[in-house]
Amino acid sequence: MDDITPFMRERLAKLDELAGEGIDPFPSAFPVSHLIGDVIAAFSPSDEATLAAAPAVAVAGRVVSLRGHGKASFAHLRDRTGRIQIYVRLDAVGERAYGLFKRLDVGDFVGVRGRPFRTRTGELSVHVAELTLLSKSLRPLPDKWHGLSDVEVRYRQRYVDLIANPAVAEVFRRRARIVAEMRRFLDARGFLEVETPMMQSIPGGATARPFVTHHNALGMDLFLRIAPELYLKRCVVGGLDRVYEINRNFRNEGLSTQHNPEFTMLEFYQAYADYRDLMVLTEELLLHVVQAICGSDRVAYQGQELRFVPPWPRLSVEEALVRLGGLRAEDLRTAETLRAAAAARNVPVNPGWGWAKLLMELFEALGEAHCVQPTFITDFPAELSPLAKARPDDPRYVQRFELYIAGMEVANAYSELNDPREQRRRFEAQARAREAGDEEAQYLDEDFLRALEYGLPPTAGEGIGIDRLVMLLTDSASIRDVILFPLLRPEARPGDPAGEPAASSAVRE
Repeated sequence: MDDITPFMRERLAKLDELAGEGIDPFPSAFPVSHLIGDVIAAFSPSDEATLAAAPAVAVAGRVVSLRGHGKASFAHLRDRTGRIQIYVRLDAVGERAYGLFKRLDVGDFVGVRGRPFRTRTGELSVHVAELTLLSKSLRPLPDKWHGLSDVEVRYRQRYVDLIANPAVAEVFRRRARIVAEMRRFLDARGFLEVETPMMQSIPGGATARPFVTHHNALGMDLFLRIAPELYLKRCVVGGLDRVYEINRNFRNEGLSTQHNPEFTMLEFYQAYADYRDLMVLTEELLLHVVQAICGSDRVAYQGQELRFVPPWPRLSVEEALVRLGGLRAEDLRTAETLRAAAAARNVPVNPGWGWAKLLMELFEALGEAHCVQPTFITDFPAELSPLAKARPDDPRYVQRFELYIAGMEVANAYSELNDPREQRRRFEAQARAREAGDEEAQYLDEDFLRALEYGLPPTAGEGIGIDRLVMLLTDSASIRDVILFPLLRPEARPGDPAGEPAASSAVRE
């Protein structure tokens, strides 16, 4: 510890005192009989006579307040279920235990045994008969009036953030419930949860730059997966007609309020369905989750009310650019007209981009932000969707949708390309793009092509960004607010070169 403060020196001295008295400040266990919330629920309605006859309880938690009055003192303990007052008297616990209590600090963990009772002010409390120190806190907690407000420190020291800001802990409890409800919905419809490799010899299933690692024993480079798609479709080839995975994906890209290089997705595949079937399924799934978590079909997010009752609007990319982005239909016809439209609206574009890339860049710049209510955007250019099935009436486009809510892409889905010959042609085009310098172009995966040659039934697949969904259902402005330990640059240390903001995070908007 190279940052010892006077407060810490005082606590370290107490630690030495306790050790000298034979008191273990870090015992192995404490037999808890009740969670604090259970004590409150069980005894809050009780009258004095009932409390007087109540059995003793054993509770444990972190000390969050201390108040001493000579030979009698009060404190509050908090565990994951609530907070309760304890009352400690010298004549009830004895000199040794009371002396221990007087050396407690806010932040310490203690276990107590005693009977529930009500103080003169009517507060339900535990009259302590036995007290055990369970863990000595060496660092003081943030001041209760000011809390932990520095955003960088909150992300870097999430353990303190969870202690100091109870609302933060509630975000992650809600996140767990959201994931559980998604599982419940899919399980009830016959989907099988599976696990696929996180280290892959060929990264596939998305257009993204992967992270590279190395396996020493095999002497080969491996990639952290950018998506589980190609393995999940192999499962469907093998007869697992409905599969899903709640997975960690890794993409070697920048950071922003909506992007973290490590993120969580729900990805699922349904045989004998197409992308239109998944639109209906997505409406049902998200409405189920919203109602289960929020108790309503409406959610307040960053000052806006989001309504999840289906059906949701369905717009093609080109319709969205006209209706929401302010372009004219004639602006969308060629790369030249799109480039002119971009210049007129100060949208930066690359001179080498073709029609498809320009179309999507303009949608991202001009259309996305206007998709506030849940909106399906459909009919993406085929050259930017190498794994999706083309529209039979117009092969320039694929059978694909993205779901936007509050201006964020939340889901991506399509009818899966299951013709192995066409998939090979698409992969070869991606390989040429990679050779030309596109680091996000997809690799050619011969084993996946072999799987398709055994036969993939008509199938639709979808990925839903769990982090972004949690943002929406917890009214969180940044993805880092819903990831327990978001990626940050290394913490600045004394002696670091001046002018190097090592503690800040590279952010792209």
